[in-house]
Amino acid sequence: MSRSRSAAIAACTAFLLAIAGCGRTEDAPEETPAGPVRLYGSDGNMINSFGEQFKDQAGVLAGMKGTTPLTPLSEDFKGRLRSVDADLGDYVYAGESYDAVVISALAAQLAGSTAPSEIAKYINGVTTGGERCDTAKDCLALARTGKDIEYRGVSLKRGGFTDAGEPSTASYATLHFDSSDRLDDGKTEFVGAGDESSTTNKRSPAGRPSDGRDAAQTGAPLKIGGLLPETGDLALANPPLAAGAALAIRDVNAAGGVLGEPVDWIDGDDGTNPEKAKATVASHVNAGVHVIIGAGASGISRAVLPDVVKAGLILFSPCNTDAGLSEIDDKGLYFRTAPSDLLQGKALADVIMRDGPQHIAIVARKDSYGEGLQGNVRAELEKAGVEASKIKLLTYDPPEDPAAALDFGDGAKQIKDFKADAVLVIGFGESANVIKALVAAGVELRH
Repeated sequence: MSRSRSAAIAACTAFLLAIAGCGRTEDAPEETPAGPVRLYGSDGNMINSFGEQFKDQAGVLAGMKGTTPLTPLSEDFKGRLRSVDADLGDYVYAGESYDAVVISALAAQLAGSTAPSEIAKYINGVTTGGERCDTAKDCLALARTGKDIEYRGVSLKRGGFTDAGEPSTASYATLHFDSSDRLDDGKTEFVGAGDESSTTNKRSPAGRPSDGRDAAQTGAPLKIGGLLPETGDLALANPPLAAGAALAIRDVNAAGGVLGEPVDWIDGDDGTNPEKAKATVASHVNAGVHVIIGAGASGISRAVLPDVVKAGLILFSPCNTDAGLSEIDDKGLYFRTAPSDLLQGKALADVIMRDGPQHIAIVARKDSYGEGLQGNVRAELEKAGVEASKIKLLTYDPPEDPAAALDFGDGAKQIKDFKADAVLVIGFGESANVIKALVAAGVELRH
């Protein structure tokens, strides 16, 4: 063999070995390990009382952020809420709860009747098209003369209700947990959402002037029953809901009541549980309630709505956000002051996209609220250009007993293996177990 030929063979051998080496997995550079995970939440857990579940892991929520329907509240309104509940630590949905009660009272006054079917005819119209008024006192004074009004109380600031009986526009707040596991009010940002053009154009019947007539004619007093989450997974959100409703009852009655009588409030718990909620509805029916304020969770409203409709009553929720409720068969008896999650889905996706995540896990409780919002956020993320393969969806069954532990260990492992750098947790109080499971699995949280 010639020297030149030997050199050529040696060169070729070296080249082939180099190629082979490039193809060997053991020599390939490892994929960059996942960095710290940023936590996000939604209206069911972006509240101060959620942070209280991490007393044994102080600071774990630091840096977590998310959205909730929230209008900037005046210090006067917050102070009046605290006069109802001195220990109030959150204000989420307090304005919506207040407005649900006041709108119900105004509709009954304009209808000149406490019959739910009559009240329902006026609810959408109370929020649009008439003389603008901002307080229960001023609006009731106009309603007693039969004047068409446009109520703009606490949560309704731009558009009124749609044909479906819900806000056409909303205000969302981006909230941030600090190192003490409490919301940092100094970082709260507000953004508007929705379209005023979707406000209903349908006119209510003419108002019936009434400064108080025979109860046999009007059905007074107006009876409003609560169906709020005093217990269960959503109980941590109950204080502002209860305070808002109580303050509204106080303001309405201080302004002379409805149809010449003080409004009666009958308390009631939905238990964040269908059976408990159904029992409360049955109790309200027996008590002669006309309007029910609640339920807290969208899934609970879905469960009780057939019973409410069968009884011919109004169900008016201050905090249901399930988008599907806009089209539910309610015989015109279901209303809400909380906006649809079609709006919150976009707001949440915008918050997440600002941080430029590469792999996003969305964990949701398995019900109409959780899975509905999960689907809306995913759709908005994909519209924003996130590949479907970079989004992982997980759900969990909330325990029937709120005191029972929620095991999310397998889900946490899946998220870790997915190398998520963003995790959105959609749930109520029980969703704290999702975050604790992530920590136990060794997922590093960004602070």
